[in-house]
Amino acid sequence: MIPLDPVPHPIDALPLRGSPDAAALEDRTGTLSYAELEAGVGRLAHVLAALGPGLGGRVASWLPKTRTACLLPLAVPRARQVHVPINPILKRAQVAHILADSGAELLVTQPARIATLEPGDVPPGCRIVTEEELAEAGDALPPSAADSTDLAAILYTSGSTGRPKGVMLSHANLWLGAISVAHYLKVTPDDRQLAVLPLSFDYGQNQLLNSWAAGACVVPLDYLTPRDVVKAVERHRVTTIAGVPPLWVQLLEAEWPEETAGRVRRLTNTGGALTPRMVRGLRGRFAQADLYAMYGLTEAFRSTYLDPSLIDAHPDSIGRAIPFAEILVVRPDGSRAGPDEPGELVHAGPLVAQGYWRDAERTAQRFRPAPGFAESHGMAVWSGDTVVEGSDGLLRFVGRDDEMIKSAGNRISPTEIEDAVLAGGEVAEAAAFGVPDDRLGQAVVVVVRGDSTREEELRARLRRDLPSFQQPREFVWRADLPRNPNGKLDRAMLKATLGERERA
Repeated sequence: MIPLDPVPHPIDALPLRGSPDAAALEDRTGTLSYAELEAGVGRLAHVLAALGPGLGGRVASWLPKTRTACLLPLAVPRARQVHVPINPILKRAQVAHILADSGAELLVTQPARIATLEPGDVPPGCRIVTEEELAEAGDALPPSAADSTDLAAILYTSGSTGRPKGVMLSHANLWLGAISVAHYLKVTPDDRQLAVLPLSFDYGQNQLLNSWAAGACVVPLDYLTPRDVVKAVERHRVTTIAGVPPLWVQLLEAEWPEETAGRVRRLTNTGGALTPRMVRGLRGRFAQADLYAMYGLTEAFRSTYLDPSLIDAHPDSIGRAIPFAEILVVRPDGSRAGPDEPGELVHAGPLVAQGYWRDAERTAQRFRPAPGFAESHGMAVWSGDTVVEGSDGLLRFVGRDDEMIKSAGNRISPTEIEDAVLAGGEVAEAAAFGVPDDRLGQAVVVVVRGDSTREEELRARLRRDLPSFQQPREFVWRADLPRNPNGKLDRAMLKATLGERERA
């Protein structure tokens, strides 16, 4: 376990933490040692600096998980620029918005992607370069002397509730996030982490950073099918897989050779709650692995984790604060909520981002002074998520206030309904919503993926397991459910589709 050093450093100094000859990155093209990683970051930073964006200039990247894509999160800050990673599955209109909003001066991408852009998509003053143009050998920049408060990256949210907004992350945010995660996951130099999440996603990028903070090896993978993940685990002797709930559903449906599953030592989940059924499935399939349930938001990176020793007894818990985070449960009047009393989750401390890029109004809504009883001073992230802290100190997610279903005077958590629907195995995925109802105000409707012939079986079980006011009025059966660019269920699209259906 790496020590918890609370002193942040420039994020581009991470390669210096690994043993020079040890493997830092491994993919289909071979292995990159820590010495080669450091040299590659330095050379790439030198080229970026020569291309023109000065101090604080924004450098966007729109790439799959190539070597260049993996080095840019360190090389751009080393050039004293600001990295703006764009999810490779986004289309030209979304890319154009991010380029314009960030004021990008350079876009690093590939010829095939350039061909999809139309006139006006790339703002004036933004130069496009390909990976090949950055690969020229030359001088290397040494580690930067950046201040820990300097802006290092702007990560754009998925835009599920509107146009994507850029979250500003400093060198300190990235460094302390890497140290914190590597510490509580107990990552060692012997670990090999499979990076399947998008590098534009906060935890996807952190898989690179926490691996290198601990001197471990990261294996980047763009996968098409769950079988690709299984083969990568076998080929690269992977010890750690990070995912979001829809990925776990896919991996549990895949065929896993017993020896391959047995080599996995650690599973980490974010981007949505694990259901008790999913916990049982993962614990059965990967019997040797520690399972970490985590909660986070891009504005503060990561807030809580549940120790693996507690997950069997508390599968619905999001755990306690991660290192360097202070997590508070706050009443509407700003006071501290009591044990088992619902309140808003507020995250304070040095992992809190610097706000939204060029958006003072939305920054003021989400980033506000920490409550008076907080130990951490300064700005905190007011998440909008309702949680409960039990007398045992464990937190449980209740739901987002704007997603709570209000039916016949009752406040119903969509998460609670989804957990109940999934518990019996009749369906593979579920998303619960409230829809207008003349009698109740809102009625519960659940969109599910599975075999519709099992609906009566499902309803009979729910009548046993849920009170009458929580019974779904309707199940909407789908062959597949939409996902956002980070692989999570696209609740905004599902909700919009239900709204159109109700109005029809």
